[in-house]
Amino acid sequence: MKDLEMTGSDEKDNASPFHQGEQILQTKAGVREQTEAIGKRIIRPYMPDQHREFYTQLPFLIVGSVDDEGRPWASILPSNKGAVSSPNSRKLQIRSKVITGDPLKCAYHRENAAIGLLGIELHTRRRNRVNGFINPLNDGGIEFKVGQSFGNCPQYIQHRHFKYIRDADVHGANYEKNTFKILDQDARNFIGNADSFYVASAVKATSQVNKEGVDVSHRGGRPGFIKIVGNRLTIPDYPGNNLFNTLGNFLLNPKAGLLFTDFATGEIMMLTGTVELDWEKSEALNHFQGAQRSWTFKLEQGICIKDALPFRAALGEYSPNTLMTGTWAEATALDDQAKTENMWRPFKISKTVDETDNVRSFYLQSQDNAPLLPFKAGQHLLVKVALDDSSKPLVRAYSLSSAPLSQYYRISVKKELRDGVSQYLHSELMAGDTLYIKVPRGEFCIDPQASRRGVLIGAGVGITPMIAMASYCYNESIRYRNQRPLTIIQASSTTQERAFSGEFKHLAKASQGGIGYLSFVSKALAGEKPGVDFSAVGRLSANVYRQLLALDGAFYDSDFYLCGPASFMQSQYDALIELGVPDERIFAEAFGPASLQRQISEEMIVDAQLKPEAEQSLVQFSESNVEQHWKHGDETLLETAEAQGLEPEFSCRNGRCGACAIPLVSGEVTYRTKPTASVENNQVLICCAVPAEGSNELVLKL
Repeated sequence: MKDLEMTGSDEKDNASPFHQGEQILQTKAGVREQTEAIGKRIIRPYMPDQHREFYTQLPFLIVGSVDDEGRPWASILPSNKGAVSSPNSRKLQIRSKVITGDPLKCAYHRENAAIGLLGIELHTRRRNRVNGFINPLNDGGIEFKVGQSFGNCPQYIQHRHFKYIRDADVHGANYEKNTFKILDQDARNFIGNADSFYVASAVKATSQVNKEGVDVSHRGGRPGFIKIVGNRLTIPDYPGNNLFNTLGNFLLNPKAGLLFTDFATGEIMMLTGTVELDWEKSEALNHFQGAQRSWTFKLEQGICIKDALPFRAALGEYSPNTLMTGTWAEATALDDQAKTENMWRPFKISKTVDETDNVRSFYLQSQDNAPLLPFKAGQHLLVKVALDDSSKPLVRAYSLSSAPLSQYYRISVKKELRDGVSQYLHSELMAGDTLYIKVPRGEFCIDPQASRRGVLIGAGVGITPMIAMASYCYNESIRYRNQRPLTIIQASSTTQERAFSGEFKHLAKASQGGIGYLSFVSKALAGEKPGVDFSAVGRLSANVYRQLLALDGAFYDSDFYLCGPASFMQSQYDALIELGVPDERIFAEAFGPASLQRQISEEMIVDAQLKPEAEQSLVQFSESNVEQHWKHGDETLLETAEAQGLEPEFSCRNGRCGACAIPLVSGEVTYRTKPTASVENNQVLICCAVPAEGSNELVLKL
C-alpha cells in the first residue's frame, strides 16, 4: 500500500457516495468516472422494498463490527423466522442472538456503534449490503439505522441449500470455543478447504458518516485459492463491481476481520489482523487465473467455535465465475510449465469431432493432467507430425478454436488434398493418440473489454479463430458484466461446409443481442431459405458491407478481424479500405505463406528504414558447421539454410507463427516482412530475416 499515494480523490465532492480510499483505487483502476456515476445511482441512504423483504427472510446475516480495541471482526448471526423486521426503509430491527463467544457482542449493545451487514441467499446467489449504525432495544435486540444500502452481483457465490437442525437461539450440544494466535494444521486445513469467506473492514466514521464506517463483504473461489504461509494468508482479488469498498477501507485502515464457515459441520473460524495490499499484480500472480491483484492478511488473533451454526448445508455447484478462476497449486504448476514453453510436449487427443465433411476438431489434453498454460483468443498451436517412421517431422500452425479457460486445447483442421499433415491428422489420428505441440502463440488476438465493436470476418476454416474470439468475449462478459459488441460474418460455399454455426447461434442468443451472427453462402441447397438457414447468398464486398452496416458512425469505429484464404482476406481488406476504414483497425491472420498487402503508411516506411539489409555477410550455422556467403538481395536465412541441406522448423514463412525461431549467437538481423510473432531477445525468426547493415558476420545456432 505504500506505493498508493493519497491523491486524486474528490474530497470536496460531498455528493460522492465514496470516501477517499475508494476514490483513490477507482482512479488507479481507471474506472473512477463510470464508478462514480454507477455509485450515485445504486448506493442509497435507504433500503428499497425488495431489500427490506430480502433481509427479513434470510436464515442468517453476515455482520462486520469493530471491538473495543479497534479490531475488525466478521461474524455470522443466525436468525429464526421473524427475528428480523423492517419498520421503514431506513431501519432494520434485529432480535437474533449473537453466538456465544463471538466478538460481535462487543458492539452489539454499544450506543451508535457502526456495523456492516451482508445479506446473502446462497441457494439463489443473491446478495445485498447495508452499512450503518445500531442502538440497543429494550428487549435485547438492536435497531439498525441505514447509512448506505446497495445491491451486489452474484459473482463467486457457491450454490447451497440450508436445513435447520435446531432453533437459532439454542446453544449447540457440541459447542466448544478455542482462541489462538498461530494457524495450526487444523486451521490451515479449514482455510485450505474453503470455497468462500467473509471479510470485514472499517474506516472511522467522522464527518462522512454516510460514507465511512464498517463494511463486510463476500469472497469466493475454488478450494486452494487462499495461499497459507505461516500466519499469513494471500488472497487473489478478482474482477468485481469496481466500487473497491473493501480495498478502499484497507488503504485507509489496513486491518481486517475474516470469517470462515463450515456449513457441513456448523463450525466457524474468525480471524482478525493486519492487511497489506499488493495493488500492482506481482510475479507470484502471473499464472493465477482470474486474479487482478492480491492482498495479504497477517493473523493477530483467532477464534474457532465448533457447532456454532444451527443449520447445515452441502455444496451444490460452483458459481460460473468461480470456475473461471485458479488456485495457488495450479499457478505453481503453470510457472513450472512456462519454463519449458519452447519445448515440444506430448498431448493426448481426448476426442475428435467432425464439424463438417472436411473439418475435424481435435481436443488435446496434457498427458500428465497438468493445467494448460493460458492463451489468448485468436492464437495458434504449433503441431509437429512425422508422416512415417523415416520422414523428418513437419510443423504446422493451427488456430485454436477453443476459448481461453477451456480445460483443453482445440484445433480444427481442414483436410487439404495437397497437405500431407492435414491428411495424416484426418486419416491416422484418433482419440487416445498423441500429438506433439508447442504452447499457444501469436499476435492475432482480441481484447474482450474494448469499447469498439468487433467485426469478425472468416471464410472456410478461417472461421476457427473467430469462434475462439467470440466465445472468449462472451465468457468475459459474465466475469466483467460488460459484453463487447460483436458482429460475426461467416462466408462459406454452402451451409454443409459451415463450421461452428451452431455455436455462433448459441452465443448470439445467450448474449441477448450483444453478439450478432451473419452467414453468407455461395450457393443455397435445395429447400434452404435466406433468413432461416443463412443470411444471404453472395460474396462479401464493399457493397454488402454498405448494406449490412449502413455506414453509420459505429462502422468506422469498429475493429475488423480477418481470417481465411489469402485471396479472400485481401479482397475484404481492400473493400474495407475502400469504405474508409483505417488500416490500423484491420487485423488479419494469414494461412501458410499468405501475407496481406496493406496500404503503405508513413509509419511503415519509417519502420522499414530503421534496419537496412547488409551489403554482404558471412552466415554461419554453428550447430551444423555450415557457413554461406550472403549478399544484398539474396534469399532469407531460412531459404539460405535450406539451400545448404539444413531442415529448420517452419510453418508460415512470414513471421506470424514463430515456429522458425532460433537463437542468435552474434551479429544482427533485419526483417523483410515485419514479424508479428513474439520471440525472445536472443532469437531470430529466420523465415523473413536477413543480415542487417554492419553485420559482416552472422552466427546462428542451427
